[in-house]
Amino acid sequence: MAGSLLRGTAFITGAGSGIGQFTAYSLAKYGVDKLVLCDIASHKLEQTTKELEARHKHIEILQIEMDVSREAEVNSAVEQTVKRFGRIDIGVNNAGIGEAGRTDQLGLDKWQKVLSVDLDGVWLCQRAQIRQMLRQEPLNPPPRGNRGVIINVASMLGLVASSPGTPAVAYTAAKHGVMGLTRTDAVMYAPQGIRINAICPGYIATPLIKAVESEGVMAGEISKVPQNRLGEPEEIGDMVALMASPMASFMTGAGVVVDGGYTAQ
Repeated sequence: MAGSLLRGTAFITGAGSGIGQFTAYSLAKYGVDKLVLCDIASHKLEQTTKELEARHKHIEILQIEMDVSREAEVNSAVEQTVKRFGRIDIGVNNAGIGEAGRTDQLGLDKWQKVLSVDLDGVWLCQRAQIRQMLRQEPLNPPPRGNRGVIINVASMLGLVASSPGTPAVAYTAAKHGVMGLTRTDAVMYAPQGIRINAICPGYIATPLIKAVESEGVMAGEISKVPQNRLGEPEEIGDMVALMASPMASFMTGAGVVVDGGYTAQ
């Protein structure tokens, strides 16, 4: 299956580490040969690029330093992508930040910062991707072909409340918002041949979670995961690859939960 499931150009935000980085690895593994790697910290993209080039001889990579909360930077990144590769077939809107805190203890500045990246940033990227996808023809013929696929990285906290023991009201609100815009635009643009879905990871072994885990904060939460472990970033990347593929051609407006059973309880 590897190397034959996907084709075209993929645009990934937050590609310098964690889920974004491993999504790039997975998409390349399953056939994407043109990758646009975006991150606010451009130096992080070097490791992702080196690893991809070591694994895939003919891959083409465009690195873009971008803050997803800045409209002009998002639009410019999409313009650079189209100038280089001609189209966007897969958009993965992954960039995000976290901020713990309950409402009575959270400042407006922190609330707005989380929303600007985790919700506004996803919407700005999705809007720019949709505008481009509406201009391009499908790579594959209908009914399973489409003008483009967008996968928004939400969270299981886009479906349920954060735990009182680890409150994250701003993050949870933002991810619920991501689910709303995913479903709304999925319905709006399905007739034009654009599929839009969200993936809802649980606790994944990203640098952010590992740092909190080392402080002992996450022990209680991880113990609630039926599979009794953190998920691996590669497991999310592989699911994104499946969602982007023709194997998911009748899926749109969905939120795919990958959380080791946490929200099934």
